Amino acid sequence: MGAPKIQYIFIMVILELCGVSFSYNRKEFIKGLSLSIGSSEFIGLIGANGSGKSTILKLSAGIIKPHAGEIKLWDKPIHLYHGKDRAKLVSFLPQMLDINLPFRVKELISMGLYPYDIPPDLSPEGAMEMVGLVEKADSFITELSGGERRRVFIAMILLQGAGILLLDEPLANLDIKYQVELIMLLKGLVNTKKISVVMALHDINMAFQFDRVYVVKEGRLIASGEPNTIITSELLKNAFEIDVTINILDRKN
Repeated sequence: MGAPKIQYIFIMVILELCGVSFSYNRKEFIKGLSLSIGSSEFIGLIGANGSGKSTILKLSAGIIKPHAGEIKLWDKPIHLYHGKDRAKLVSFLPQMLDINLPFRVKELISMGLYPYDIPPDLSPEGAMEMVGLVEKADSFITELSGGERRRVFIAMILLQGAGILLLDEPLANLDIKYQVELIMLLKGLVNTKKISVVMALHDINMAFQFDRVYVVKEGRLIASGEPNTIITSELLKNAFEIDVTINILDRKN
């Protein structure tokens, strides 16, 4: 009998932060952070409020520049991309959304086409179908539920065509029904469209839905890996300063 075969799985790194630091008002906030995002990954970025999650996403999107270290997008320094070229590769959805915009659903989703002189293969109608909003195409965004509004903005950045979606607390202020629906929608897009999703959140229960999680505290990465493996009572006490008991369950089902 021959030696057992070892199967290697290689994941292409498409976004990488290498020793990144960032300061607010000359006070260091993100401190020597290194992490990577691979192709077709569903990643959670967890930590307490003020831990640096939003800043990490803005750095990763090229919205703000690091004061030290380097950020690479498809193995190229992110600052070398022009705005529209970068927007075709990485999309950022902030936590605070202007839900009082006087636009219909289809009009707002169509704004995802702004980086393109020649429209991509995906149409606004196709994006609406992907997020289940075809019947709401002519509705004003102010007429939608909280979960539907989030899906409108998800459709807009899907139309933008980027391979990486960076979402800042998209589950915030949503009822549990809409939280679960949005998680299932995004997981389905990762599997079918082979995009990568990085989502900031502070709900520990939802963290178990991700392939991998990065845990940050005070601008530093304190743990990373599969949630069932790394999320322990000790880690949560360190990251959130709370005493909890972890029950071992198959949390993805």
